[in-house]
Amino acid sequence: MKLFPYGHATHPQWQMAAGLALAQLRAQMALHGYASAPSLGLLYITDHYTAQAQDILDFLGAELPEITDWAGTVGVGIASNNVEYFDEPALAVMLCELPSDQYRVFSGVSPLPPVGASHFQAHTALVHADASTPDVAELIDEMAQRTGSGYVFGGLASSRNGAVQFALSGNGNVKGQGAASGVFRGGLSGVAFAQGAALMSRVTQGCQPVSREHEITACDNNVVTELDGQSALEVMMADLGVSLDVPREALEKVRTTLVGLRSGDGLQDGRIRRPGQFGADVVVRHIIGLDPARSGIAIADVPQVGMKLAFCERNAEAARADLVRVCAEIREELEPEEVTLEVANALSASEAESAPHPARRIAGAIYVSCAGRGGPHFGAPSAELQIVRRALGDVPLVGFFAGGEIARHHLYGYTGVLTVFTTQE
Repeated sequence: MKLFPYGHATHPQWQMAAGLALAQLRAQMALHGYASAPSLGLLYITDHYTAQAQDILDFLGAELPEITDWAGTVGVGIASNNVEYFDEPALAVMLCELPSDQYRVFSGVSPLPPVGASHFQAHTALVHADASTPDVAELIDEMAQRTGSGYVFGGLASSRNGAVQFALSGNGNVKGQGAASGVFRGGLSGVAFAQGAALMSRVTQGCQPVSREHEITACDNNVVTELDGQSALEVMMADLGVSLDVPREALEKVRTTLVGLRSGDGLQDGRIRRPGQFGADVVVRHIIGLDPARSGIAIADVPQVGMKLAFCERNAEAARADLVRVCAEIREELEPEEVTLEVANALSASEAESAPHPARRIAGAIYVSCAGRGGPHFGAPSAELQIVRRALGDVPLVGFFAGGEIARHHLYGYTGVLTVFTTQE
């Protein structure tokens, strides 16, 4: 597998931005080491271009007729290698060269087949979803069950002008596409990958626990009433070091506090494996109210008795450290132990001189981050993607800032989900 060509640009006129990205794509496709015959395009646009979504897809499809399949969505921000575009008109495109039997575009008009289907068996999937879709978390869980690994990745579209998704297949391998235009609203869409498509994915958390884990011993719908057999409200007040006797101070503290939930089934990656950080299957949810009558805490989820709960808060330093960790894990696992002098020099080049290199064994990457993260959370414009580049290396990358992040069978918040396509040995 060769490097995936990618391009990105910002401009008030979408035609100019698309033309600039197209020039980057064509230049890379002519270079040695880059894929010259890709067939799958991933397209992400900011919500400034929502009204022109169909025009953009039609233009790119006409200019790149070799790309038979398209997938993507919209975000209040989008990402590419070393750069973020927030609150400005921009788009990013990556062209993936994969065997046609190794992936399948799906959407509402062409759903993913169940596990065990004879014509295509999904191992994992890139999922884009509309947050306004009823029971979207349950649909994501069901989607994961349709894959052999039980793992999907992606995010919820985020937009101030209506959420759109791209899902188009032109090579005839998707029955039911019909006259669909390729631009959808509502539901789920994306790309499913067979087991032969080599991918690695990691979740990076953006919150830090401020209490020990408690066991939920009683709850009613979305209200947690008991933790470790005690009043949930009293436990929270004690953990946060505040009291309802001083309501203003207590409420100010509660407003900045969230909860981290995980199932109590003893999964290894569910433990808080590193001091002061969450494991990958902890999901962070808002506290949406207090219930003094029942001494309860209302949260933006429906927990179950036996689940583990820890109070937490957003923390830029913890988020930065965890982001560096997941990037380093992927990089160290993929880079060969022995390389030629030429390759070593290329991989150790300064940031200004570096360029994607096949020796990293990463053909391309997709990064989906929370819309509440990005440069502002990390201290400067494009800071989050600059951290990714320094820690992961210079690789083709596109992505978007989501209204909720998808990994495994969970819908996360305040996280980043990094997925890479690995090259052949």
